[in-house]
Amino acid sequence: MELKPKVKLQIQTYQRVEITEYHIYKRLAKRVKSPENAKILDQIAEDELRHYHGWKKYTGQEIAPDWFKMWFYYLVSRLFGFTFGVKLMERGEEAAQKNYEEIANIVPEAAQFKHEEDVHEEQLLAMLDEERLRYAGSVVLGLNDALVELTGALAGLTLALQDGKLIALSGMVTGIAASMSMAASEYLSTRSENTDKHPVRAAIYTGVAYIVTVALLVLPYLISPETFILDLVIALITGVIIIAVFNYYVSVAKDEPFRARFLEMAVLSLSVAAFSFGIGYLIRLWLGIEI
Repeated sequence: MELKPKVKLQIQTYQRVEITEYHIYKRLAKRVKSPENAKILDQIAEDELRHYHGWKKYTGQEIAPDWFKMWFYYLVSRLFGFTFGVKLMERGEEAAQKNYEEIANIVPEAAQFKHEEDVHEEQLLAMLDEERLRYAGSVVLGLNDALVELTGALAGLTLALQDGKLIALSGMVTGIAASMSMAASEYLSTRSENTDKHPVRAAIYTGVAYIVTVALLVLPYLISPETFILDLVIALITGVIIIAVFNYYVSVAKDEPFRARFLEMAVLSLSVAAFSFGIGYLIRLWLGIEI
């Protein structure tokens, strides 16, 4: 069959996508601990290779994989978890699947390839079970509480104390004490619930998330204690970035909406900070304190 140059170029693009994902799935299959998951990944990889050869019948050309994309998704999966890496890649496949439909009249196998890609996604959703996602709720608890509590505390302390070192000291003491309290609460809560989460691990995830958030928010005051108002602005921006990054991670890995969750956490944290900032100012006026 003689293909138009535009169609042939499009099919060559599909070839590259398929052979690239073949290599990604093959490498991930070797790293997955569960034999069942590894078997499914191997099967998906073989399907991708079969798709590649199916497209090759129409182009008559060998196409090299996109090595940058292959290593990118492989490393993302290793760093941020198998679930996140694969689902991030699957999101990219959705556009390709729509394009499959556009050339189904020219290439009859395109409809079959699309169906098999849909099956891939269903299999992946069914097989994925990572510890870091089971404890995502504990991480959310630590992040959310630290962001809301500490942004509010830092805002109030900034107006009340007006000394970067004192603000940093007060923030760290408050944050460390609160992280231990939250970890203990998560331990007791998880222990009383009938879940597959281990209480100690849940407490560790909550406490570590809290401490890391505290460290990032307090850091500007330690670097430049003289510019405490600017430090507060940087801390608030850092808080919003933390909220955005984590919610994007969860939205991809757990197929949850990003916008609603991000706006909810961001508005809550910034509202508490603004309220605390005002309270700090009023307390200074009421007590007549000048530092």
